[in-house]
Amino acid sequence: MRVRSKAGTNAPWVLVAGGFHQEGGMDRLNAALARYLVAEGAPVHLVGYRVDEEFATAAAVRNYPINKTAGSFFLGQARLDRKGRAVAAEVTAADPATRVVVNGINCAWPDINWVHFVNQAWPARADHGPLWLRVKSRLEARLTLRREQWLLPRARMLIANSECTARDLVRLVGVAEDRVVTVYPGIDESWGPATPAERLAARAWLGIEDERPVVAFVGALGHDPRKGFDTLWAAWQRLCERRDWTATLIVAGGGRAVDGWRRIIARRGLEARVKMLGFTARIPEVLAAADLLVSPARYEPYGPNVHEAICRGVPAMVTAATGVAERYPAALADMLIPDAEDAAALAARLLAWSTNIAVVKERFAPFRRFLASWTTAAMASQIVAVAARTRKKSA
Repeated sequence: MRVRSKAGTNAPWVLVAGGFHQEGGMDRLNAALARYLVAEGAPVHLVGYRVDEEFATAAAVRNYPINKTAGSFFLGQARLDRKGRAVAAEVTAADPATRVVVNGINCAWPDINWVHFVNQAWPARADHGPLWLRVKSRLEARLTLRREQWLLPRARMLIANSECTARDLVRLVGVAEDRVVTVYPGIDESWGPATPAERLAARAWLGIEDERPVVAFVGALGHDPRKGFDTLWAAWQRLCERRDWTATLIVAGGGRAVDGWRRIIARRGLEARVKMLGFTARIPEVLAAADLLVSPARYEPYGPNVHEAICRGVPAMVTAATGVAERYPAALADMLIPDAEDAAALAARLLAWSTNIAVVKERFAPFRRFLASWTTAAMASQIVAVAARTRKKSA
């Protein structure tokens, strides 16, 4: 649908986000919204740290690049906030029909807030690492929680990426329930099932020469235990003690703790059973090689890694309390992890999967088709529809 200003022309949109590119779940979604608006003919203003070339050359797009202070998202947040508010004020003054979309606490502009993460539900923390990092983490968490509690209730409309996120906004942040709308993330059509040729090429790249099962973990490995890799590692050690367990674990994700995990794995003598890739942009290839994705996250407002894996044709085992889990059909309830702390139970579930790999893959086929049908264009269209229903006032 087209959004038109009072003068009859397409209304401008200002999007304020960390990035508009294909690396990172939130950044891909922000890019998808920008792409949709451009295709609909709306003038688009992008304020962010990184913008893909496709937007840099688009006639309808104006970019406002922000430099991160010392390469830090946290330190660069003030710059993003100031520039976002300045651009929103300028564009809105020129056309009062302008819509402004910000992400969470990144910009204090009270129009549409697209929330991908509720800090009150999981304050960022560093449980391990050097003392300076733990102190910094506690300080950042305190400031972030205060800003979230002040900023989010002032938005005219909040778009949550799951019902889980919507409940947290109401319960933990105090947002009025009638101002929260859930719009599930869409998926780009390129995330289709891997072909046999793609699978062979991906396994060759990873050095997997036979058809042994491959389990993938995709997520950041910081000193914050939110993603649950420690639980998976504890389960993996148990399984590797069994002669009938032949699977290889592929770990894709950067972070301060990557080198530490490499040392732990080496001390256990399991380098041949666990391949640590660190940060990689080749996630589609990782999934092409995989037979299962495991995500025992302690908190995950949605779970784009799970969504992408399933659309790639890879079954996924994920914590039941995550946002994406609420979309699982009852027939796949056995693939939901009840307790992200229970490594023994996770090991048992992985062992059960290993005896029925082909059957589990077939069981996921209808769910894959369901998720794949909700594209990023459909998602963006729904966001635009939500904006059209929201009463617009001048900022």
